[in-house]
Amino acid sequence: MDDSGNLAARLKWATLRLLEYCRANDWAGYDPYDALNSELFKRFHFLDARIPRLVLTQALKRAPFNVRPLLAVPKTQNPKGLALFLNSFIKLSRLRLLTQEDGNAIKAMADKIAALRSPGTRYWSWGYSFPWQTRTMVVPRGTPNLVCTTFVADALLNAYETCGESRYLEMAASAADYILDELIWTEGDSVVSLNYPLPTSRSKIHNANFLGAALLCRAAKLTGRDKYVEPALKVARYSAGRQAEDGSWVYGELPTQRWIDNFHTGYNLSGLRLICRDAPTSEFEPHIKRGFEFYRTHFFREDGAARYFHNNTYPIDVHAVSQSILTPIEFADLYPGNTKLAWSVFDWAMANMWDENGYFYYRVLRFLKIKTSYMRWSQAWMLLALTTLLEHSESATNRTAADKPVAATI
Repeated sequence: MDDSGNLAARLKWATLRLLEYCRANDWAGYDPYDALNSELFKRFHFLDARIPRLVLTQALKRAPFNVRPLLAVPKTQNPKGLALFLNSFIKLSRLRLLTQEDGNAIKAMADKIAALRSPGTRYWSWGYSFPWQTRTMVVPRGTPNLVCTTFVADALLNAYETCGESRYLEMAASAADYILDELIWTEGDSVVSLNYPLPTSRSKIHNANFLGAALLCRAAKLTGRDKYVEPALKVARYSAGRQAEDGSWVYGELPTQRWIDNFHTGYNLSGLRLICRDAPTSEFEPHIKRGFEFYRTHFFREDGAARYFHNNTYPIDVHAVSQSILTPIEFADLYPGNTKLAWSVFDWAMANMWDENGYFYYRVLRFLKIKTSYMRWSQAWMLLALTTLLEHSESATNRTAADKPVAATI
């Protein structure tokens, strides 16, 4: 077997190992931002204040070792993580890699997602499995937010197209109604944006805008509700108009949001492509081409390491690694070296971030590795990246085989 064959076999092996790891943990785990799930806040009320909450959240996120068990932080199932698992299941089903006992895996995962619906709202919407502290308030666990709801609803639409279950379409359409009715806002004639992370944020965060607009366009296509399209295009036009001349986007428009990073740029590009597909429209194609060229030239080291920021390699974060597999595959038509690029990221990740127990580390820093396993942030994203690369590889193999001449028989 040549090197490419060895790498393909390693990909399939790693995919199934990671799947088994996540299944053995019942799809539940820790999260970089889950510090406020700690039982200490219930036992010691003096800790339950703004400054201790902020300090503990940042301390646990940056800690080189996982101290959550000592702080009584439970493992949880996160709706966004479950949505990523659902997408992986759909791909694994197409690849015929789900076992017989996994035959109902798609339905079972969709049921888990439905059970985690945000309480107290008439819409189907979802939030994170932990409370979190803003500058001014604590956001309760399960509070609906745009990005979490968008990822979940999009996965449900994938399940609908795979299984034909009408309730998945109904849930996703309700999520689209939530975005349209509760989250869209305007400022003068030039700003049309979506509120994130809170329904009252009045934010201008570009990946949230593109993801939300993409869901609205897809919901319109599958439900026939044209009311979603024009508001979605207005939101997309605003954020597309904020693209810099070099093809980049800052995270958001506040002075504290002026960074440019890997996976949010990937979200922007993916959202724009989905809008073009489902609206349908070609008006954003120039933005996509410029944006992908920036992405390709700024977020990859020559050895396959994925840069977190456009101007700095470290930290090498597993979320950026997963996105650096997903985005080149999604845009394989834009650059002939994209597939090779995705394989090089996978190869680097296996050499530097893979644990023999079957999961991926959180971060590689300049002088050390943070080996904590996070279920939503790390394993769910990497499983989706691996299944996407595996599906792309299988598809390319089948295309090559189909193109080969068939010997005549007599």
